[in-house]
Amino acid sequence: MPELKRYSREEIAKHNKPDDLWIIIDSYVYDLSDFIDGHPGGQAVLLMEDIAGQDATEAFFGLHQMEVLMRYQKLRIGQVEGEEPKIHYPQSGEISRVPYAEPAWLVEPFSSPYYNESHRRLQREFRKFVDEKVTPVAEKCEASGERPDVELVQLMGKLGINAMRLGPGKHLHGRKLFADIKPEEFDYFHEMIITQELVRTGCRGFMDGLQGGMVIGLPPVINFGSDEMKKEIVEPVFNGEKFIALAITEAFAGSDVMGLRTYAKKTEDGQHYIVNGTKKWITNGNFADYFTTAVRTDEGFAVILIPRSLGVETRLIHTSYSPCAGTGFVMFNNIKVPAKNVIGEDGMGIPIVLSNFNHERWVMCCGTIRGVRAVCEHLMLWIHQRKVAGRPLTAQAVIRQKIAFLIAQAEAGQSYLEHITLQMNKMSYRQQAKFLAGPIALLKAWSTRISHEAADNAVQIMGGRGLTRSGMGKKIENYNRNYKYDAVLGGTEEVLADLGIRQSFRFFPHDVKL
Repeated sequence: MPELKRYSREEIAKHNKPDDLWIIIDSYVYDLSDFIDGHPGGQAVLLMEDIAGQDATEAFFGLHQMEVLMRYQKLRIGQVEGEEPKIHYPQSGEISRVPYAEPAWLVEPFSSPYYNESHRRLQREFRKFVDEKVTPVAEKCEASGERPDVELVQLMGKLGINAMRLGPGKHLHGRKLFADIKPEEFDYFHEMIITQELVRTGCRGFMDGLQGGMVIGLPPVINFGSDEMKKEIVEPVFNGEKFIALAITEAFAGSDVMGLRTYAKKTEDGQHYIVNGTKKWITNGNFADYFTTAVRTDEGFAVILIPRSLGVETRLIHTSYSPCAGTGFVMFNNIKVPAKNVIGEDGMGIPIVLSNFNHERWVMCCGTIRGVRAVCEHLMLWIHQRKVAGRPLTAQAVIRQKIAFLIAQAEAGQSYLEHITLQMNKMSYRQQAKFLAGPIALLKAWSTRISHEAADNAVQIMGGRGLTRSGMGKKIENYNRNYKYDAVLGGTEEVLADLGIRQSFRFFPHDVKL
C-alpha cells in the first residue's frame, strides 16, 4: 500500500465547507466533498463545527460500527503529520480481543482438555472461510429475503463442510474434509466449532436457510433409508444439487408428534401410499426438493421420503425472521408415493423421529449459546464507545451488573455444552438416546432462557438502536426479533424442561428416602 500524504491539522481545518470537506478519523484524513450529498445522516451532521475539518473519531464511533469505516476506505486521502492510528482494524479470521467475546479455549493463556490441534486448525480456517465467503452472503440474503446462494452451498459441499454438519458417522468415510480433518478423527467438538462459527454472522434466518433442512432432514435417510434411497439423494444433497427438509410439525400438532394428522394410505396392490395432509413451519420447505415426512398409517406411524416432483405444493410462511430461511407450509394432496420411499419400515415412524431429536436439539444449543456470547461482545464494544452526559456507559454500575450476569451465563452455558458434548463423544448412539435425551433437553430449555435475558438486556442497554434494523444496533435488533425461535423449534422450553425431569425419574432409585 503506497504511503499516504501527510497534512497538518491546521491545513485540514481549512477544508470545512460543503464543496471542500475533510475530516480526521483515527489519524487518517477523509475527503467527503463528493460524499456529503449522499450521507445517510444528511449534510448538517458533517458540517457541524466540531466535525468539518476536525477530528471526528469520537463522534464517528459514537454513531457507527467499524464496518462502516472499512467500507469507505476509498475516501481516505492522507494522514495527520506526526500521528499514527490507535484503533485496531480487524482482519478476516482473527480472534476477538474483547474480553469474553470468545469461548475460553480460544483465549491465551486459558487451556481446555476438550480440544486438540485438529479442532484448533478447523476453527482457524473455518472462521476465515465464514468471514470471507459466508458473512457477505448472509447479510445480503438476510436483507433481501432471498434463499441462500446455491453457489455457496455447492462450495461448502465441495469442501466437505455440508457432510461435516451432520456430525461424526459413516457418511464421512472416504471423504476429503475441510481443513484436512481426517474422517476418523472428526467428533462432536469439530461439529460444534462449525455451528458456532456460522452463528457469528448474526443472521438468524439465513442460518436456518443455509441447509438447516439438511441437518435435520437427511439423517433419517442416512441412518434408516435403503441403499437405493441413499444412493439417489445423499450425494446430491451434500453437493448442493438438491435440497431436503424435515416435515413433521403440523398446525394441529406442534410439539405433540403423536398428534400429527397427515395420513398415508397404502394402495391395494401395496406398491404405493396415497398421502394427504399439511405440514407447517417447515424449515427450507419452500425450496426443498425432498421432504422427510412423518405420517400416520394403518400400521401406526411411518416416515416417508416424498419428492416435490410428485406434486407437492408449498407456500412461504412469513415469520418474524428473514424469508431466506424458506419456512414453508407444505401441502400433500393425494400424493402417490412409491412404497419403497418408506424410511425404515412402516410402523417405525416414532422411533425414527425421536432418534433425530437429540442431535437436532444439541445443534440448537450450540447456536443459542454462541449467540449469547456474540451479544456480550457487541455490548462490551458499545458501552466503551457510547457516552452519556460526557461519560462512557462503562461508568454506570447498573450497566456493569447487567453485562456481568450475561457473561456469567454465556460462560456457564458453554461449559454445560462442552460437558454434554464430551459425553456424546464417549457414548454409543444407543447410550446417547438412553442417557442424554434428558440432559440435552434441559440444556436447550435453559440456554433459551439465557437468550431471553440476553435479548432483553441488550435492547435496554442499546436503547432505540437495539430496535433498529440498520446501524450500530442492527445485530441486536435481529437477535431480539429471532431469539425465540430456539425456544420453540425442536420442542418448546416447557415441553423439554418437562422431558428432562421425566427422564430423570426413570433413573430414580426407589429404595432411597428423604
